[in-house]
Amino acid sequence: MAKGKTFEEALKRLESIVQELESGDLPLEEAFKKFEEGVKLSRFCSEKLDQTEKKIEILLKDDLGRIQAKPFLSEENEKEDI
Repeated sequence: MAKGKTFEEALKRLESIVQELESGDLPLEEAFKKFEEGVKLSRFCSEKLDQTEKKIEILLKDDLGRIQAKPFLSEENEKEDI
């Protein structure tokens, strides 16, 4: 995985690899190399998503007008808390 690659670039490449593998037109050795690259890209994308999720916060004001950081909750997480 080249340093500085963005999530979007990695995801686009991963999608391309999936299409190539699904075509079934690759020799076994080449398909295996593509599969290995795809696994690395998948891990990279997963790590980027995890990092981003940890950074997302919603700033809210409390009753005294102070701004507080609150972890981001998806709609599904909010429904589970109810």
